Amino acid sequence: MTDAIITAQDVHLFYGQKEALKGITLKINRGEITAMIGPSGCGKSTFLRSLNRMNDLIDNVKITGNIALEGQNIYAPTMDTVQLRKRIGMVFQQPNPFPFSIYDNVVFGLRIAGIHQRAVLDEAVETSLRQAAIWDDVKDKLDQSALALSGGQQQRVCIARVLAVKPEVILLDEPTSALDPISATQIENMLLELREQYTIVIVTHSMHQASRISDQTAFFYQGELIEMDKTKQIFLNPREQKTEDYISGRFG
Repeated sequence: MTDAIITAQDVHLFYGQKEALKGITLKINRGEITAMIGPSGCGKSTFLRSLNRMNDLIDNVKITGNIALEGQNIYAPTMDTVQLRKRIGMVFQQPNPFPFSIYDNVVFGLRIAGIHQRAVLDEAVETSLRQAAIWDDVKDKLDQSALALSGGQQQRVCIARVLAVKPEVILLDEPTSALDPISATQIENMLLELREQYTIVIVTHSMHQASRISDQTAFFYQGELIEMDKTKQIFLNPREQKTEDYISGRFG
């Protein structure tokens, strides 16, 4: 029996007067990959960013409803957002390594957390880069700039940077859309391996990607959650006509 690590209840989000999320209620199961699909501007990335309060960084955003991580309201006034973002890590669409060495990129979050023992950092670098399936590519050039890597390698270093702080949940906002097909496949394979240890939520434009790697799929449209179910059910036998129309390419 799967248990929910994140629950969202009647979540509405406004950018000024514009309602971007219209009453989203869903559960994200521990140890699974949940994919969020839907056309551009449907609210899926906005919802993803609300799960670790990245929308707090945008002016004039108002959110109502409840989002809980293991039963704890993440929008409670007592919630420490630094701790929250350590527990729920984020990987963005464009690889965004810092202009430092590969090593310094991976240990960035650990150093912010006050960890400076070299042996601890060394171990975290190797473990995280191995988990991100890039250790063999970079182990002999850890002191070189992460910006010198290919796009796919940069994205895996960014994933290693998130893994180094040992989050419980990893959010990925279209992490392969800026990459070539080979790099995208490598990242998909890596995510399937990471599912053994982490809960993963991925926003993707690629229906193929969602169907290949996710356990659950949520279909968003115009700020609403139209349907969420096991991925096989969503792709083979959706309950809602709108889901069927989107998956079959009638709009997108």
